[in-house]
Amino acid sequence: MFTKEGKVAKPMYDKFRQINRFTEIIDDAVRERGLSGKKLKIVDFGCGKSYLTFVLYHYFTEILGAEVDMLGLDLKADVIEKCNAAAERYGYKNLRFEMGDISGASVQGKVDMVVTLHACDTATDFALHNAVMRNADMIFSVPCCQHELCGQMKPEKLSLLTRYGIIKERTAALCTDAIRANLLEYCGYKTQLLEFVGFEHTPKNILIRAVKRDGFPRGREKYLDEVKALMSEFSFEPTLYKLLEESGKIK
Repeated sequence: MFTKEGKVAKPMYDKFRQINRFTEIIDDAVRERGLSGKKLKIVDFGCGKSYLTFVLYHYFTEILGAEVDMLGLDLKADVIEKCNAAAERYGYKNLRFEMGDISGASVQGKVDMVVTLHACDTATDFALHNAVMRNADMIFSVPCCQHELCGQMKPEKLSLLTRYGIIKERTAALCTDAIRANLLEYCGYKTQLLEFVGFEHTPKNILIRAVKRDGFPRGREKYLDEVKALMSEFSFEPTLYKLLEESGKIK
């Protein structure tokens, strides 16, 4: 990401901007909850080349002085091998990488924080489901391509929103993230959808920020009712809804 002179490489500037802003948002939440310096278990689902993973590990251990147990999960064996070698080279003893599918991830014990940066399509839903099932205290997720609902949408009254391809795609993407946010609210998380960087850095610039509440919110059924109404209108069934229903989180 950096040149030999310590400057951000021009082709990597957009990625640098995204990771920097992502870390700032996490910093706000960690300080707000008084977690600086505490031991944290963090999982990065779909870590890829792990630019974000390494930056977060450095931030927590070197800046905050926290003890961190951090795991990066990805499907590519060669990437995992390189990331583990880099972690060993840097002396990051509590940072490790494993090969595995998010949908079948078996992460042991409670997780304090789950992060994802551009996990494609329903991979984000599996990551969010994993976070909810492990009672994660904080979730920070930037979704990527969102094809699932676009292929299912068949509205009865709002056909205008699916008549034109580009409008259909954007409507499906916005519905996907709105549903994810509402389902997290229903599951006991205070949730925000944030534009974490400008479009000039990436068109996939919505970040889901969810922090566990003390108990469930009053009147939480409205979040689920809104999701069901949207599902009924567009005749789609989102993966996260199905996963939570199968797990008994939605009744």
